[in-house]
Amino acid sequence: MENPNESTHLEDLLRQSGSDADVNALTSIIKGVAAAPAASAADEWMALVSDNPSDALQAELRTALADARKADGGLDGEVTQPARITALRAEMARAGVDGFIIPRCDAHQGEYVSLNAERLAWLTGFTGSAGMAVVLTDKAAIFVDGRYTLQARDQIDVSLFDICHMSELPATTWITDSVSKGSRIAYDPWLLTPLQVERYRKACVKAGASLVAATYNLVDRVWTDRPQDPVSPINPQTDTFSGRNSAEKRLEIGNELAEQGVDAVFLSAPDSIAWLLNIRGGDVPYTPFALSFALLNADGTAEWFVDQRKLTKSVKNHLGNGVTVRNPDDLGPALRALAANGATVLLSPSEHPAWVFQQFDDRDGQVVRGSDPCQLKKAVKNATEISGIRNAHVRDGVAVCRFLAWVDNNAASGATSELAASDQLEAYRRENQLFRGLSFPTIAGSGPNGAIVHYRVTKKSNRQLDQNSLFLVDSGAQYLDGTTDITRTMAIGTASAEMRRNFTLVLKGHIALAQARFPVGTTGSQLDVLARQHLWQAGLDYDHGTGHGVGAHLSVHEGPQRISKMANSTALQPGMVISNEPGYYQEGGYGIRIENLVCVRALDPVSGGERPMLGFDTLTFAPIDKRLVLNELLTAPERQWLNTYHQSVFDKIAGQLPEPDRIWLEQATAPI
Repeated sequence: MENPNESTHLEDLLRQSGSDADVNALTSIIKGVAAAPAASAADEWMALVSDNPSDALQAELRTALADARKADGGLDGEVTQPARITALRAEMARAGVDGFIIPRCDAHQGEYVSLNAERLAWLTGFTGSAGMAVVLTDKAAIFVDGRYTLQARDQIDVSLFDICHMSELPATTWITDSVSKGSRIAYDPWLLTPLQVERYRKACVKAGASLVAATYNLVDRVWTDRPQDPVSPINPQTDTFSGRNSAEKRLEIGNELAEQGVDAVFLSAPDSIAWLLNIRGGDVPYTPFALSFALLNADGTAEWFVDQRKLTKSVKNHLGNGVTVRNPDDLGPALRALAANGATVLLSPSEHPAWVFQQFDDRDGQVVRGSDPCQLKKAVKNATEISGIRNAHVRDGVAVCRFLAWVDNNAASGATSELAASDQLEAYRRENQLFRGLSFPTIAGSGPNGAIVHYRVTKKSNRQLDQNSLFLVDSGAQYLDGTTDITRTMAIGTASAEMRRNFTLVLKGHIALAQARFPVGTTGSQLDVLARQHLWQAGLDYDHGTGHGVGAHLSVHEGPQRISKMANSTALQPGMVISNEPGYYQEGGYGIRIENLVCVRALDPVSGGERPMLGFDTLTFAPIDKRLVLNELLTAPERQWLNTYHQSVFDKIAGQLPEPDRIWLEQATAPI
């Protein structure tokens, strides 16, 4: 595009296609698209350039995007990890600070972030979805949870970073023990919440140091080939899938704000904004999010701070008069104007950036501390959403059952690998027209790789599916009408007696949770023991939660509900979708996990019962490997549950399979 003749030719193509963009604007859009995840519909982004691009313009745009992706920065590059940390320390010296905190997050505090927010991965080499690092002038440490300890050891240079389990050695303790008196430790106020800032401030004070807000991100300054902000098309999520229009949602929450004496609530969570406005985007991997911010007013109107390059014609028409679109740079002035006018604004100290709170410092506006009002409402699905989620799971079940049959038919040859299996599963899913991508990176762990809870196969780590081993596959998909997440553990060859025993213990816990009856008001933490009890009896356990919420064509991990050992005050409610996924992991040996998604529902009363009770409907349809089940360890009711479940799998899926796969499924779901 730098050639004048090429620019003139491109401008002619743009005008002929009715586009308002000039070459400079187009270049900016293409760089943003290159920084966004590749969409399942590869040319969808062209709607941001023209509603009806000519064939010639489409060809030019494809070439330009391919060139931009080749030239884009990213996590790799010629600069080594030692050079990167050296550059950061030099920048710390220029900024007059003695340390810098690098969380694995962006301003939205989501699980998945855009490529240009992967600061922790760029600096350390660690690519897990949770973690943080602290870099001082003479030492550095990275903090990860139990899901990522094995991965961290594999990816991180221990000569540069100490690897710490965050529950055994929290970052706050490490800071107190490591920083020198009088030190100044900096943080990016866009990336930490006020609650996090306060924790780190206390840790610094204990060491006689101070915590200071940086005016810019120090990593960004030294990440010289950092990608652009992502640009992906934003489209409406129609009422056909959402079941409720945006105006109704906004008015309901607005009325609740008014009853609390609140003038507006600030929203930063992409899933909340997507749910509230009934829109979907593609700025981050695996989740249909458009990165943006919003202010919802008590009268039900909203201000949406979003990069307007992302707006398609359809979404502009969809928004209506109740939503004012503003540029992201307008957010600071808008917040300060609310404060100056004495408005009462709801902010969440556990969810919103500390930067947002700074806009209200020393001003007249009143900050009411609370939680995002969209999160709980979003978690309780309406009838349309539940119907869509059920349909998505049947559709996904067809792909998964074809995949399980494929593994059985191909693993015996010894020529199948983790990467090949992952690709095959995605290929089956892609055959469906409603498929919009994976909902998280597929975990396909053979043998010892299965013991890495959030393992992600690479060309370097790729293993063959060895005989007499276990193969754990945790995967999910995004469909226009629902989000899926399923884990199956398969026997490759003949499993050992120990493997079968431990698999059966995990299965017993899965069944116990699936069959649970519990009174209204019960939280997930009260149910967690049901899934662990049989493992505990054998002196075993697993180092992750038992269940997480799942969105409706949104995030595969959503709250506020969850099932885990950790205390949680959110009661389970009918309409919530949550996972049931106990497991067991023998480091260096194998991994076991059985995961279905379930939907909370009201149960019919029983004779003599005094309280309304809730239970679960299982949404996932794929067989559990009976070859790994020790029948003698199951009770009669447990065997009945497994047989009933397998019959439902066959009834839902068999009619949509090719004949060889249908025969395989008939055998896989036969009663035990």
